[in-house]
Amino acid sequence: MKLSEVKKELEEARKLSPVELEKLIRKKKQELMELRFQASIGQLSQNHRIREIRKSIARLLTVLNEKRRANA
Repeated sequence: MKLSEVKKELEEARKLSPVELEKLIRKKKQELMELRFQASIGQLSQNHRIREIRKSIARLLTVLNEKRRANA
C-alpha cells in the first residue's frame, strides 16, 4: 500500500463516527480471519494481504482511540 493510499484511508476513517469505525474494524477482522484460514490451507496467493489488513486494523483502532480521547 502506497503512502498516498494510507493517507487517503486515514482521512476517510477520520470522517467516520465511532460506531461506523467499530463496524469497519469488525469487517476488517473478519476479512483477516478469512485470509488466515486461506493461508492455513495453502490457498492464499497474495500473502501480503494479511499484513496490509493487520496494519489497516491498527490504523483504524488508532483513529478510534483518538476520537474517544477527544470526547473524554
